[in-house]
Amino acid sequence: MDDIQKHILAERALAAARHCVASRFAGAAFSYVAGSLMRGEGTAFSDIDLVVVFPSLERAWRESFTEDGFPVEAFVHDPQTLAHYLHQDADSGYPIMVNMIVTGSILGPDIDSAHVIQARAARMLAAGPKPLAGADYDLLRYQVTDLADDLRGTRPPEEIAAIAAPLYQKLADLILLGRGAWAGRGKWAPRLMRELDAQLAAEFDAAFRLAAAGDGARFLALADRELALHGGRYFEGFRQDAPLEARRLE
Repeated sequence: MDDIQKHILAERALAAARHCVASRFAGAAFSYVAGSLMRGEGTAFSDIDLVVVFPSLERAWRESFTEDGFPVEAFVHDPQTLAHYLHQDADSGYPIMVNMIVTGSILGPDIDSAHVIQARAARMLAAGPKPLAGADYDLLRYQVTDLADDLRGTRPPEEIAAIAAPLYQKLADLILLGRGAWAGRGKWAPRLMRELDAQLAAEFDAAFRLAAAGDGARFLALADRELALHGGRYFEGFRQDAPLEARRLE
């Protein structure tokens, strides 16, 4: 798909978003239209990310539907529920909603309020994630250690591939968050690693591809090298308390 086709697709997606906001979400104060289509990176199968903000709601929700042939993921909020999820994103290290707001095109009558929230989200994104520390850090180190240890023994190729799959996300999180960069799920993990360090991203990708084919040695070595930056393997002394309400009386 060339640049002209991508531009046409983006214009069609924006028109579809404008129509569905008017027809489905009448009374909304403003909306953000985001996603790969709007960035000019979409494909024929890409969806529209739509954040719709009403003056006030009883509760937020999300829904999926099709508009003019485009799959749409709509996240419906008022300013307070949106603020809750923006801060939740920032605390988690995965700025999914924050990115939608920062990169989104604004629709609707209350443009000034939309710009205020967009500027706030941009500041959150620029500030970066909170440093790795505490229970979440311990858990991530433990998870990478536990999965890496599963790669140490002699296993059939299909088991190595099955172990490498969940290790991919956990190790990517440790690499990104451990260097003060935002993390990302799914397709965003390799994108963010490329932005952070193209050579490391290429090494990560090559090692994972070998592991997915049944040879986990290079992926294990990469995990061990990364763990070494965080004090080495973390198993001895790890503890995770269950919530107090985790109890059922029969």
